Amino acid sequence: MFDLRPVCYVIGLLVTILGATMLLPMLVDIVEGRDEWPVFAQSAIVTMFCGGLIALACVNAVPDRLSIQQTFLLTTGVWVFLPIFGALPFVLGATEARFVDAFFEAMSGMTTTGSTVFTGLESLPKGILLWRGLLQWLGGIGIIVVAMVFLPELRVGGMQVFRSEAFDTMGKILPRATQIASSISTIYVSITLSCALAYLVCGMNAFDAVVHALSTVSTGGFANYDASFAQFSGPAEYVASVFMVLAALPFVRYVQMVNGNQRAIFRDSQIRTFLMIVLVLVLIMVFVLLQIFPHHPEQAFREALFNVTSIISGTGYASVDYMTWGPFLIAMFFFIGLIGGCAGSTTCSVKVFRYQLLFASIRVQLRKIRSPHGIFTPRYEGRVVDEEVMSSVISFFVFFVVTLGVLSVALSMTGLDFVTAISGAATALGNIGPGLGDRIGPAGNFQGLNDTAKWILIIAMLLGRLELLSVYAILTVRFWRA
Repeated sequence: MFDLRPVCYVIGLLVTILGATMLLPMLVDIVEGRDEWPVFAQSAIVTMFCGGLIALACVNAVPDRLSIQQTFLLTTGVWVFLPIFGALPFVLGATEARFVDAFFEAMSGMTTTGSTVFTGLESLPKGILLWRGLLQWLGGIGIIVVAMVFLPELRVGGMQVFRSEAFDTMGKILPRATQIASSISTIYVSITLSCALAYLVCGMNAFDAVVHALSTVSTGGFANYDASFAQFSGPAEYVASVFMVLAALPFVRYVQMVNGNQRAIFRDSQIRTFLMIVLVLVLIMVFVLLQIFPHHPEQAFREALFNVTSIISGTGYASVDYMTWGPFLIAMFFFIGLIGGCAGSTTCSVKVFRYQLLFASIRVQLRKIRSPHGIFTPRYEGRVVDEEVMSSVISFFVFFVVTLGVLSVALSMTGLDFVTAISGAATALGNIGPGLGDRIGPAGNFQGLNDTAKWILIIAMLLGRLELLSVYAILTVRFWRA
C-alpha cells in the first residue's frame, strides 16, 4: 500500500518553516507603524499550526530513504501546498485579494515566475512587498535543491546526466538533501547579501535593495513598483545584470569553487555556452537598437544587456517597454525566454544543457546519414551520453512543445487574443514573467485576465517549475499501482 506519511512529514516541516518566515514581514510592518502586522501574525499562526500538526501526525513514518513514487509526489506536493499557505497574507492583508488572485501571486512567487496580478505596488505595506520577495527567494533555493537532489534521481528531462556531480543521493535521500542544501544555502545567502549591498551603493534605499536582491538572485522578478525595474536606471541595471547571470549558473559549481576547485566554473561547457548565447543576443540587440537610437550607444547597450539577461534567466524584470522596439526584437524576446539558464540554478525554461544534448543528437544523426555504416554516439563534455538520457531529453522537448500548444489553445478558448494566449502560455510554462502584447507585456500585468485563464496559468507555472514530467508522472494510473 502506498504510504503518504513520509511525504506529508516533509511537507509539514516545510509549511511550518514557511509560517515562521511570515514573522519577518510582520516585524517590518510593526517598524513601519502600520496596522497590517496582525495579518502576518494570524497567517503565521495558522500556517505553523497546520504544518506542525501534519508533521507530528506523520513523524513515526520517516524512513531512511524515499521510494521513487514518494519522491515524485513530494516534489509536486511541496509546490502545491506552500503557495496555498503563502497566499494567506494576500487574502487577509491590504490587497484583499480573492483566492484565485492570491494563489496566482503566491504560485508565481514560489515558482519564481514573477507574473503579478497586483497594481499600485508603491502604496502596499512594506510587509506585503517583502513577503513577495521572500516567496521568490525561498522558491529559488528550493528549486536548486530539487534540481540537484530529486530530479536526477527521477530521471526527469535528462537531469540524470548530472547525477554523478550532483552527489550520489539514492540511498538516504533526506539526510543527503540536508547536506546539499546546507552547502548551497551558504552560497545563496552570500550572493544575496552581495547583491543587496551593490544595490545600496547604486542609490537604492535599504528596503528596495533587500527586496530586489531577493527577487534578483532567485531570478523571480517581483519588483516594488508597477514600473518594475524602470524605477531604477543606470548603474543598478548593470548590477542586476551581473547578479542575474550569477544566479543563472549552476550553484554546485560555486560549492566546488569554495571547496578548492577554482576551475570548476570555467570547465563547464554549459556555462560557456550560456555566456556565449547571452553575448551574441546582446550584440544583435545592440545593433538593432542603434538603428533606433543612433545617438545613445550606452543606453542601447545597457537596455539590451539588462532585458536580454532578465528574460533568458527568467527573472522577468523590465526596464523599458520593449514592445515599442519593433516586431523583430519582440519575436526575439519570445524565443529568448524559451532558452533558460543552466541546470542547478534558480533559472527556468528549457535550460541550455538540453539544447546541447539535442544538438549533439542531431549531429550524430547527420553523421549517420553521411556514413550509414559508421558508429557514432552523442557526447556531453567528452562523456558518452547513454540512450536513456537522450530519450529523456527528447521526451522533455516533445512534452514541452505539446504542452505549450495545449495551453495556448486553452487560453485562446477563454477569449484571449493569439499573442496574449501564446505568450502567456510560454511565460507561465517557462516561468519567465512578462508576456507580450498590451495586456500582459512588460508594461502590463495579469490582473485583467479572467479566472479561468488565471487557473490555466497557475497549472502552467507548476508544470514548468517542476520540469513537466515529474508532474505528469503522478497523473498516470501506473504510478499509483507501482
